[in-house]
Amino acid sequence: MTHPPSAHDAPWWRHAVIYQVYPRSFADATGDGVGDLPGITSRLPYLAGLGVDAVWISPFYRSPMADAGYDVADYRDVDPVFGTLEDADALLQRAHDLGIRVIVDLVPNHTSDEHAWFEQALAAAPGSAERERYVFRDGRGDGSEPPNNWKSIFGGIAWTRVIEPDGTPGQWYLHLFDSKQPDLNWRNPEVVEEFHDILRFWLDRGVDGFRVDVAHSLVKDAALPDWEARAVMAGADDEPVVHGDLGPMWDQEEVHEIYRGWREVLDSYNPEGDPQRDRILCAEAWLPTQERTMAYVRPDEMHQAFNFHYLQAPWRAADQQRIVETSLEAAEAVGAPTTWVLSNHDVVRHASRLGLPVGQPRPNGIAAGDPQPNAVLGLRRARAATAMMLALPGSAYLYNGEELGLPDHTALPAHVRADPAFHRTQGEETGRDGCRVPMPWVAGEPSFGFGAPDDVDTWLPQPLLYGSLSADRQEGVAGSTLELYRTLLRLRREHDLGVGGLEWLTALEGMPLPEGVVAFTNAREDGPVVTVLTNFGEVPVVLPEGREVLVASGRLHRDGDGRRTLHQDCTVWLG
Repeated sequence: MTHPPSAHDAPWWRHAVIYQVYPRSFADATGDGVGDLPGITSRLPYLAGLGVDAVWISPFYRSPMADAGYDVADYRDVDPVFGTLEDADALLQRAHDLGIRVIVDLVPNHTSDEHAWFEQALAAAPGSAERERYVFRDGRGDGSEPPNNWKSIFGGIAWTRVIEPDGTPGQWYLHLFDSKQPDLNWRNPEVVEEFHDILRFWLDRGVDGFRVDVAHSLVKDAALPDWEARAVMAGADDEPVVHGDLGPMWDQEEVHEIYRGWREVLDSYNPEGDPQRDRILCAEAWLPTQERTMAYVRPDEMHQAFNFHYLQAPWRAADQQRIVETSLEAAEAVGAPTTWVLSNHDVVRHASRLGLPVGQPRPNGIAAGDPQPNAVLGLRRARAATAMMLALPGSAYLYNGEELGLPDHTALPAHVRADPAFHRTQGEETGRDGCRVPMPWVAGEPSFGFGAPDDVDTWLPQPLLYGSLSADRQEGVAGSTLELYRTLLRLRREHDLGVGGLEWLTALEGMPLPEGVVAFTNAREDGPVVTVLTNFGEVPVVLPEGREVLVASGRLHRDGDGRRTLHQDCTVWLG
């Protein structure tokens, strides 16, 4: 398979490297143990030096924080724990001054139960306009049973019964997630128009795009039929998808009309059609096939969708090559770029995940009593995986701290855990706290320079290991993970790899490659060729003499004849 190159002046989002900031855990400017917007602003020069094109910031809206901000009480305000609207404006200005675009999270499936709309719904009568903004239904039988048997993603049933204004038990409301996250009714035009206005509010302030939380969940089957399986987002390995069908709560056809409306709003902010001024939408849509995922990025809908199939691909050569091929094919079929991602705030960090046995299901968190990752192996593979990923054409997403090689915190005690999935399942599901631990910046400072003083606990405790991985310990150190990322991002930009054409290799300068090697070239039509090799196998690959080593994820070796060799779990870029 050959993937053709894109135009050199392609829209920025087709090849951007976008860095996710989890605001609670990036930098704390106020010393209360929780990260905030001024903290992010203070560290933007670091991101500029890293070489990223854009930053995506997880929710910072006003919220009671039942699900770390994914339960929004006011979409047009900043929660005091993170700062103020003025702080958001200052962050946007500073980022743009540094040449960094800003993407913000939008959570449209549900609000907080403390949102004004939901409070109005509780105070209103069944059948009222206020309740029509959400999914309220009468219970079964005498009303004491839920309207259907749907289960929450976070455990337990997906319905909660309310107490009516007269004090009697009444209707039930749907919440695919926590009971404090009631689902909106997207068949209601008032909901549609409200979110158009929310988009405009943030676009007017200068944001460059939106990452859309569980983008495939907004519309449910109108009949709300029973569904025997648990409502899972594809990729949750604890239960299989039934015959490729996620269930009546996901991926309904009407959702696409919603995003066509959103795209019209965003396009209206770039009337000249300048591709470098595009405001973008990126879908978080866990779906069984790449073809279904790509339906969200047709020309009149979203610009990007996360490639979770790539994130979950086993660490085997055949699996990795297959997923890259199918990703590029599915994206090209709709004229979109593909995206590449290895870690985010919802999954075990890839420095830990890749230290587990190959082929086992992806865990939703790792607890102290679970089998522990091989830290050395995990980091070696993580560096190799990132080096391969950043050589692929398309757009790439990084998660804060992966450039330091941070592993998950796998020994968090139960009493500090905050993920509602942990609490709603009584600890049966470990949850996502381990990948959300605050960043280490300076090894010798309290909270490793995160910003909390000695007498204040960070919102999640940091493992002692993070001190040795702090940014100051890696700054300027040859071979450190931080310097590897900086080099990869610099070379990616210099060689225009994000818009390059990809061609697979089975031989290198006439010599067949051993089994277990993924090899390809990436080049523009008028540019130099970069050859990329990742060795998944046990047989070392002899590298041709005379070829420049642009970067390697690990140390290259010499064989008995003095030839350079690429060993297992290592990636190299050759000029």
